[in-house]
Amino acid sequence: MFGRLAPPELNVLVLRDTDVVAHRIRQALAEATPEERPGLERASALVEQSAAEPDAALLARWVHERLAAAGYEGPVDSVRAVKTLREAAPASACAKP
Repeated sequence: MFGRLAPPELNVLVLRDTDVVAHRIRQALAEATPEERPGLERASALVEQSAAEPDAALLARWVHERLAAAGYEGPVDSVRAVKTLREAAPASACAKP
């Protein structure tokens, strides 16, 4: 019970609210003027495209972005990449926009 604690596992939670965004865009389209429709239709297509992207792809993008931000350029399946990611993730999660 006493002694050195194991480092916490790195967990990434993928949040998706594309269904909410898609619903709001559809509402806006229903009330849109002819001038507004093309932009809203394009936005709707982009939201649908994002919603179709699998969670694994989102996680992979997140990992690559964190590694690139940390300056890591090696293979992503290496021990060094995992170490870099674990060191970089807390700082990126706490960064102010």
